[in-house]
Amino acid sequence: MRKRLSFTVLTAYVWIAMVAFGGIAVETIVIYPNVFHDVPASLAESMRFFVVTGPADFFPPLGAVTVVFSVATLVLLWPARQTRPWAGGSLLSLLLGEFLFSALYFWPRNDIMFEEGAAVHSAQVLRQTAWEFETGHWVRLAMSGVTATLAFIGLWRLLRARAAVAAPAGGVA
Repeated sequence: MRKRLSFTVLTAYVWIAMVAFGGIAVETIVIYPNVFHDVPASLAESMRFFVVTGPADFFPPLGAVTVVFSVATLVLLWPARQTRPWAGGSLLSLLLGEFLFSALYFWPRNDIMFEEGAAVHSAQVLRQTAWEFETGHWVRLAMSGVTATLAFIGLWRLLRARAAVAAPAGGVA
């Protein structure tokens, strides 16, 4: 029962991590060029566009679900030595490279660009902040890719280990 549950949770975690990575990639390629093309005017235009829903409505809940599944994966797979480093590395990448980095680096810049905006800051400050945000975002995208990749390798290693155990003696696994 525990093996089935751990496999199911790990598979769900891999799927969620890949969806998150894909979402961040789409945000990078499709949304950000529009948001940052003519700062500060494009920031104001973006705020008008994202009235109903936007990245801030999607990514925080997805991030929370990703953390829950990552922790559950690590706990459930702790006995599986061949998977533990990959699940642990994925969780570490998620917590440090995505969550903590976002909280410390992006959230203050989001406030400057999208909460305070031109009413509080000069166009130069907004341009500099937007440049810093875009530059740092490539790190976040890379770390999301690392998180998803490590989770996938963990799943692959678990499947290989289980196939090796299930293979008949002398057979090819």
